[in-house]
Amino acid sequence: MRTSSPLLLPLFRSANQGRILAALYLSDRAKSIADLADELSVPYATVHREVGQLLSAGLLVENRVGNSRLMGPNRASPYFPPLHQLLELAFGPVPLLRTELDAIDGISGSAIFGSWAHRALGQQGAPPADIDVLVVGTPDAGLVYTACSRVGQIVGRPVNATILTEAEWNEATPFLEEVRRGGMLNVTGTLGDSEVA
Repeated sequence: MRTSSPLLLPLFRSANQGRILAALYLSDRAKSIADLADELSVPYATVHREVGQLLSAGLLVENRVGNSRLMGPNRASPYFPPLHQLLELAFGPVPLLRTELDAIDGISGSAIFGSWAHRALGQQGAPPADIDVLVVGTPDAGLVYTACSRVGQIVGRPVNATILTEAEWNEATPFLEEVRRGGMLNVTGTLGDSEVA
């Protein structure tokens, strides 16, 4: 038996709704319905319907710029902080990268390192401007960079890949010592000692 979504918080009624929320909550810029439809490869009518429900629920805000209606997260909503965190976990870089990198042959492990990983692990500092990903193995570099670019478009930050062979990963270089010391979030395999999602 199908039931309707809860009226107090109609959240994640569909995969598309989750993806729309993630595209807006995890980005630094407002987007039109057409932008969202193109970015997510979802029909315009579907995005329009989902955005209407999210606006009604107070999870999104709308700003008009000329003839354009630009959508963004409602940062004044009491749901914003926990929803942002849930969306990062469910749709953010770790699960998105996991999906993308699992499809590429030759990767023995991958992890997010640097400032994004540090903030996710609870270390204080400036908000991250980008996401650094370490990929170990012998994958097709072009496929890795394309996958990172797709994830970057969704999360609204550049995703930069560093690709190392197994032998290079096992070296004790100053760069790798700093990466290991700073903490990493596992994406695939077990390069780091911490996992998110």
